[in-house]
Amino acid sequence: MAKGTGITKAVAVGIGVVTVSSVCGLVLMVVMFQIQIDEKRPLVPPTPTEPPVLPTDLPTNLRLHDYLLPESYKVVLQPYLYSAITNNYTNQSFFFSGNSTVRFKCMKDSKTILLHVHNLNVKNVEVRKSGSDGKLASRYTIHNNESNFLVINLEGQLSGNGTYYDIFTNFEGELFEDLSGFYVNRYTEKSKDEDEEDEERFLATSLLQPTDARRVFPCFDEPALKAVFDITIIHRPGITALSNGMGDSGSIEIDGEEWVVTTFTPTPIMSTYLLAFTLADFTYKSIPTGTNMHIYARKEAIVAGHADYAVEITHKILIHYEKEFGLKYPLDKLDQIALPDLSVGAMENWGFISYQESGLLYDEVTGSTFDKEWVATLIAHELAHQWFGNLVTMRWWNDLWLNEAFATYMSYIGVEAAGWDLKDLIVLREIQSAFQVDSLNSSHPLSLYENDIQTSSEIIELFDDVTYSKGAAVLRMLSAFMTDQAFMKGLKTYLYNFQYNNTVYNDLLECLQGETNLDLEGFMSTWIEQVGYPVITINTQTGDTSQEQFLLKPGVGHNIPWQVQITYIKSDDSGLKKDLLKVKGPVRRPHFQLIDSDKWVLANINCTGFYRVNYDEENWNKLLMQLEKDHHMIPVINRGQLIDDAFNLARGHRLNVSIALSLTKFLVNDTEYIPWESALKNLDHFVLMFDRSEVYGAITKYLRKQVRGLYEHFEEYTNNATIPKDYTDQNNQVNAISVACTYGLPECINMATSLFMDHKNDSNIFSIPSEIHPNLRRAIYCSAIAAGDEDDWEFVWEEYQRTTVAAEKDKLRYALSCTKEIWLLNRYLEYTLDPSKIRKMDMVSTINYIAKNVAGQPLAWDFVRGKWSYITQEYGAGIISLGSLLDGVTKRFSRDVELEELKQFQREQDKEDQGFAARALEQVIERTEANIIWVNENKQNVKDWFNGEL
Repeated sequence: MAKGTGITKAVAVGIGVVTVSSVCGLVLMVVMFQIQIDEKRPLVPPTPTEPPVLPTDLPTNLRLHDYLLPESYKVVLQPYLYSAITNNYTNQSFFFSGNSTVRFKCMKDSKTILLHVHNLNVKNVEVRKSGSDGKLASRYTIHNNESNFLVINLEGQLSGNGTYYDIFTNFEGELFEDLSGFYVNRYTEKSKDEDEEDEERFLATSLLQPTDARRVFPCFDEPALKAVFDITIIHRPGITALSNGMGDSGSIEIDGEEWVVTTFTPTPIMSTYLLAFTLADFTYKSIPTGTNMHIYARKEAIVAGHADYAVEITHKILIHYEKEFGLKYPLDKLDQIALPDLSVGAMENWGFISYQESGLLYDEVTGSTFDKEWVATLIAHELAHQWFGNLVTMRWWNDLWLNEAFATYMSYIGVEAAGWDLKDLIVLREIQSAFQVDSLNSSHPLSLYENDIQTSSEIIELFDDVTYSKGAAVLRMLSAFMTDQAFMKGLKTYLYNFQYNNTVYNDLLECLQGETNLDLEGFMSTWIEQVGYPVITINTQTGDTSQEQFLLKPGVGHNIPWQVQITYIKSDDSGLKKDLLKVKGPVRRPHFQLIDSDKWVLANINCTGFYRVNYDEENWNKLLMQLEKDHHMIPVINRGQLIDDAFNLARGHRLNVSIALSLTKFLVNDTEYIPWESALKNLDHFVLMFDRSEVYGAITKYLRKQVRGLYEHFEEYTNNATIPKDYTDQNNQVNAISVACTYGLPECINMATSLFMDHKNDSNIFSIPSEIHPNLRRAIYCSAIAAGDEDDWEFVWEEYQRTTVAAEKDKLRYALSCTKEIWLLNRYLEYTLDPSKIRKMDMVSTINYIAKNVAGQPLAWDFVRGKWSYITQEYGAGIISLGSLLDGVTKRFSRDVELEELKQFQREQDKEDQGFAARALEQVIERTEANIIWVNENKQNVKDWFNGEL
């Protein structure tokens, strides 16, 4: 999830700045700042002094004291960065200095104060009783390890009766380009004169989640230690400074140079990770609501109208949430900014939300419907965070799902206000995705014990599919269990009762419990506190029903039963029925016993439950016959569910693989997206397991045969460069083209290469390919590159470099990974290390694209192993998806030699005491072990089945 540019690690020129700890208005602050500044010019900073002590021992407890409670911070930052290097300047300065005063309340006698600091040169620390001029004698120590502790030892003692104290620090730091903390972005701005080169521009921005506020100023960097933040930024002219609050700017002169001081209104009481700062020569578009709402972006993007869609929908979604949640948005402004480089899709900073450009900007000319929906979905996610996460925050990172699961689930509700009906797609995007990682023993519960999560590496690992997607699926299940109306009513109580505070998940359950007579704690504790999910087995011959943990790799899971609400229908009675299973079983359920031999049972209707369902073989065969006879008798979501369950049950050694494969046969008559997408995702696993073996030929022939009808169903749209009206049909049109071209349907390949060559041969070589609908460009570009040569690849690479629209660049970047030429893929991998070619935020996804290509997978794995130290050094400090990288480059692993390579890689990381992506590495090892067993058991059966269908 990251990308960037090469930059020196030496501290750049600048000067340390110490301003007064309390700013009582712009004039007073400027006067005091000038009194305390050194005589040297800001461009010539002193050589940073080393902290007094840098012990490397790791404290046994990495948590701050709970009896020191911060109340407010006054932070002054002075970045020396220029927005551009013109003829007037010869040196750029990636350096900042500043000071901070934190006021805290002491609730217990103590001679020690713990704060967090990381990668800062702390030059001075002063402690005094609030309102007093006298300093408390102290010495300080910085722990240069994962604790990041700034330990202040006092000669005297803090009084523990609620007395207030102030800690003043001044410090210096470097603006790196590692996409975390306070960092630098580079981008280009098109020259107004065609004869002049585009100008390189610079901006400074921040990403402080989860533990990087300490990289900007010393602080109590834990989510429960909320405070009010009063921010002042001193910066170069020609740059706009933005932060969480409203800004007020004025010019000052420092040693003959002009500077700008921007002071911001104090924030609400909030966690450190929600702070944000950006200094950029951007412009904005206002949202016409009467309130202070703006979209900031590069000038070129704003002028081109790329922010118009975000402007259109932001207020609609915000008003929708205010109604749903029963609380007004509490701040007096809401800014959103599109950044060239951001290591996550977006960040919910309170009142100042950051996005990758493709997540906030939409170009009506080149953008696809999918690009537009992504903007709506991401905005809905981040706006939901303004309540879930910002207003009410989890107490500690072990309950991160209280932030991220709610934002994910609520985004499906929020996008409705923008005209998108995506509620059924939660099954594909969240439930099926979460099933995959949560079917491993190396997964984790939604809520862990606080002491199990302490280091930054352990916290970062929680930003995964379990926290986001399983969390959203469990919330959806809970809402169905207690009714949507009662669920939303309980959420309003939760938000109202805990606004500006922190919570644990039991706080949520207590508020929800007030709206129902159901035992929510008994029901939810099994889903929240224990790892994994169950498979429910229903024997329709006897009515016996049982459950056990579903695992891909044969083994013994935990023995704790879930409380499972089974929803079901029977072929002779279309009414929906419910049954609550609380024990492991088997237990006799007469209503599941089928007397009539031609009837069937179908459970987990619309996938409201987070569990899989297995049946006796006879019921599976009846469902198969029903699908082939009249698939409409099975609800569309359950057609996808049956396929996904069956394939994974076969992978988990619980179902004959031929039954799973046979469930794809009815698709020749089905054009719905959910069953097709479910089938393609699962058949893709077969491709990954067998595309390096003789089985692959039979698989390609079968897929080519099955997809022909779907391709022909959408062929008229494709040939006319149009798309269907329904959004799910638009998705399936892309599926039809991607599969048909990938597996060799001649008419598809001819269509794709013809459209691509028409575009390539256009007299204006860089024209917008109007003959290729934006929805189809990703699939068509990829197909053409796969069938093309070096010249085609170079053409797309030039277009990638030329275009400034992020969403279009993403389509081209993906297409470049589709070539079959090994040397081009190797060159493309090397490009990922050069931020002038591939942005840092796009490095992981680009490598994963290459690894998806059978020709590129071994190259990508070797590349990641060889560059791992560099990757973790450059990108390991923030929320970069190193786990996603390991997952992507090892998806094909199903051989003993590959497993040994993984284990050797793990041994090397253990030897170097690397904590990066440790859980992800365990998961890919476990998945590889499961793949090896499964392939050995099923290869011949799979080969025979596909050959039998040709």
